[in-house]
Amino acid sequence: MRNVYLSAALLLVLGGAVGGTSSTAVVSQGQASVVPAPWAVEDPADSLYRAARDALNRNDYTRAADLFRKIRDTYPKSQYTPDAYYWEAFALYRRGATSDLKTAMSSLEQQEKKYPKAATRGDARSLKTRILSELGKRGDPDAVPKVDSLAKAAARGCPDPDDEDDVRIAALNGLLQMDADRAIPILKKVLARRDECSVGLRRKAVFLVSQKQSSETESILLDAARNDPDAEVRQQAVFWLSQVGTETAVSALDSILRSSKDPELQKKAIFALSQMDNPRASAIIRTYAERTDASSEVQEQAIFWIGQHDSPENAAFLKSLYKRLSNEELKEKVIFSLSQMDGQGSGKWLMDLATNETEPIEMRKKALFWAGQTGTSITDLIGLYGRTRNAEIKEQLIFVYSQRGDKASMDKLLDIAKNEPDKELKKKAIFWLSQSDDPRAADFLQSIIDQ
Repeated sequence: MRNVYLSAALLLVLGGAVGGTSSTAVVSQGQASVVPAPWAVEDPADSLYRAARDALNRNDYTRAADLFRKIRDTYPKSQYTPDAYYWEAFALYRRGATSDLKTAMSSLEQQEKKYPKAATRGDARSLKTRILSELGKRGDPDAVPKVDSLAKAAARGCPDPDDEDDVRIAALNGLLQMDADRAIPILKKVLARRDECSVGLRRKAVFLVSQKQSSETESILLDAARNDPDAEVRQQAVFWLSQVGTETAVSALDSILRSSKDPELQKKAIFALSQMDNPRASAIIRTYAERTDASSEVQEQAIFWIGQHDSPENAAFLKSLYKRLSNEELKEKVIFSLSQMDGQGSGKWLMDLATNETEPIEMRKKALFWAGQTGTSITDLIGLYGRTRNAEIKEQLIFVYSQRGDKASMDKLLDIAKNEPDKELKKKAIFWLSQSDDPRAADFLQSIIDQ
């Protein structure tokens, strides 16, 4: 589970990597990677542009770079030429060799000099920063001080309207990859800011800090979680504390659960604790789930994550908690969470609940549904139909049989459709038989029609 969240966040914040990564990753960061459709049919470079666009869309970066270069060299006055510099550089960047990166830098510098108002200039600035960062990681001595300078500039002042956050983040990330000791103090300065214009930068800086485990990672995230004025920055800091996993982080998350009035922040704290392989973290989640003064919305999250960790201790806790709850939505969540646990006696517990006539009918029906979904013996489920007199439970059993799809379930549906004296229940069975592709169901339905 943790890797899924990490991968998604990584794509959203950092975008694509050099050398063949899908363009989707780049788009997610805000940098253009989809070449606009042709718009100047009468332009002498139109056919070249179409061919170059097609090559880039097919990830044929070598041909794309060659064709975009040909546009600018052969048709300098073409409407396509100003942006051809960018697309040539982009294709070279995606190809990824060090020589390609240096050629791409040259192309971007030419565009900046000749076409400062080109439509792709904002994207070009972002791409240039990424190329510098990559060259720096590969040991280019000229690139390192440039990235350092860009990263320090990113931590200062408000950006100009055309100075996009992704350019600044690329600089910070590039420095972080090259030299974490130099990058961490700069990221701390970013997170220390409280002005409105730095909010977007702070949100992304939290992620960058979390990706480099240093002696300061935990304290920086904790400070952001407790003190940043932006709710999303606080939530992201709590989220990434799940990757730290120390006792100090566990204590901090416990404190947030106890003192915060922000349900979203508490949900993030529950999630972070659930991702830690730590007995104390698990105990904290259980404690929150049974708090009578807690937000029911956050309690639901706690119960859900308890259910995602299959253990005798968690199963016993949920069974005990169910008896103490009065909120029906929370009770439903407990039923679901127990249904997710294999080998903890959950199937029997669900069937016992379904047959307990002192329980509310809706809870019994929920338990019956999940018992059917989680492999409870069809023999037990069929036997229950004959023992119960409750029409709602019988109707729910008919639905459960329809979802099982095995021969025994189909036999029972046919039996009900033929022999059930209650016309409404008989109709329910016939309806679900009509949804089946079992040939016996078709024969039975035909026999009803022929009567």
